[in-house]
Amino acid sequence: MADFGATDLDAFRAEVREWLAANYPPELRDADAKTDPEAVWGGRAFDGSADPQIVWRDRVAAKGWTAPTWPTAYGGGGLSPQQARVLDQEMAAGRYRPPLLSFGLWMLGPVLLEYANEDQKREHLPRIVRGEIRWCQGYSEPGAGSDLASLATKCEDKGDHWQIDGQKVWTSYADKADWCFCLVRTDPSKKHEGISFVLIDMASKGVETRPIRLISGESPFCETFFTGVEIPKGNLVGQINGGWEIAKRLLQYERQNISAGFGEGGTAGGASGDLGEVARTYVGLEEGRLSDLELRRRITENKMNFQALRQTIGRIAAESRASNGPSAATSIIKYAAAEFAKERSELMVEAMGGQGLGWAGEGFSPTELAAVHGWLRTKANSIEGGTSEVNLNVISKRVLGLPDPK
Repeated sequence: MADFGATDLDAFRAEVREWLAANYPPELRDADAKTDPEAVWGGRAFDGSADPQIVWRDRVAAKGWTAPTWPTAYGGGGLSPQQARVLDQEMAAGRYRPPLLSFGLWMLGPVLLEYANEDQKREHLPRIVRGEIRWCQGYSEPGAGSDLASLATKCEDKGDHWQIDGQKVWTSYADKADWCFCLVRTDPSKKHEGISFVLIDMASKGVETRPIRLISGESPFCETFFTGVEIPKGNLVGQINGGWEIAKRLLQYERQNISAGFGEGGTAGGASGDLGEVARTYVGLEEGRLSDLELRRRITENKMNFQALRQTIGRIAAESRASNGPSAATSIIKYAAAEFAKERSELMVEAMGGQGLGWAGEGFSPTELAAVHGWLRTKANSIEGGTSEVNLNVISKRVLGLPDPK
C-alpha cells in the first residue's frame, strides 16, 4: 500500500483546522445567522460584498480551496486528493457553511480542465474558483429530454462568429445566471456526431429566460430562448461536432454532485429535519419505541439506506479524486439517491398524518407546510440530472455490461 505520509497529513490537518477557525466570519457561527440566499451562489449580478457569506467565500477562494484539487495556475488549491479529503473532513467537523455553491465548480470546471484550450482555462477557471460568474446548463429541450442527442438548437458558422437559435428547457436558475454551457447542433445530418459544446454569455442580445413554476410552488427552472445570439468563435470548447463526448463526461460529474446533496443533512429539495424525531412527535412512543411498528421498520430501513449511501458517495468521491474523475457508476448513486429521497419525504408526510396534508393557511406549522412542499419537490429527483430510466440503462450497459434487448 502506498505511503501517503501520515505525519505530513497530520501537520496539514492542524494547519487547516487553525486557518478555518481564524478565518470563519463570527456572524456565521450563529446557526440562525441571516445572509442573502443568493450569496452562496455568487455571480456578477449579486452585489453583496458586505454579506458575511461573501467574506467567507472570498477568503476560501483566495486559498484556492473552493476548488482544492484544481491546479494553482487556474486559481485552485493544488492539493493532493488526500489533502482535499482532510479539508472536507475539517469543514464537516467544524460545521462550516459551504463557501460557494456552483455549477461551474461541480460540472463545467472539471470538463474545462479536460477539454478546454489554455486560453479558455485561464479565462474561465479562476472566475469559477472566485465565484464571480454564475453558470447554468443548456442541455434539455422540449423535444430532447431523455433522448438528449435529439437536440435541435442550431449553431451556425457565420465566419467571424457563431449564431445560436433555439430553445432549452428545465435550465436551472437561468434567470439568475451570467453564463451558460450549452449543447448545440452544428451538423444536422448526424445525431451524436453533430453536437458541439459552447459557452454563452447570458447578457448577449437575443437571450430570453422564463421561470417555470413547479408543483411545489418554487421556480428554480426556466425556459431559455436563443434568437440570433452571436458568440465568439473562441467559445467553442473542444472540437466542432465533438460535444457529445464532453456532454457525457459532464453528466457523470452532475450525477455525482446531485447525489452528494441527498441525505439527512442534505435533502436535495426535500423537507429538512430528522425523520425519526418527526415520527416520535406525531405518532408517539410506546415503551420507549415508536408505537407504529410498521412505520418504525420503514423509517429504520430508510435511515440505514441513507447511511450506506453516504458512505458509498464518500468512497466514490475519494476514488474520483484519486483517478481521472467519476465513472458510469455515478448512475447507480444517482438512481439510489433519488429513490431514497422520495421515500424519506413520503415517510415524513405519512408520519404527520392529517398535519402532513396542508398547503397554506392557518392550522399548519411552517415545518408541516415545508414537509408537503418538500415531498412534492422530490418528485423531480428521479428526472433531473438524467431520469431514473436513463440511469438504469447506463447501469445495465456500462456498469454490468449487459447486451441490448433483442
